[in-house]
Amino acid sequence: MIVLGVVLLVIGLVTGLSFLWTIGVVLVVIGLVLWIAGALGHAVGGRRHYY
Repeated sequence: MIVLGVVLLVIGLVTGLSFLWTIGVVLVVIGLVLWIAGALGHAVGGRRHYY
């Protein structure tokens, strides 16, 4: 999810499409939150790891 967000950020930056930039930021933030929650040992969605 983080990689997809970064790819969308780059595409949005290069093409100037603001909605891709916004979607990319949202995906990166959600991916980081899930990654941190999993690293701290919290179950995310009933699973130990979200992937």
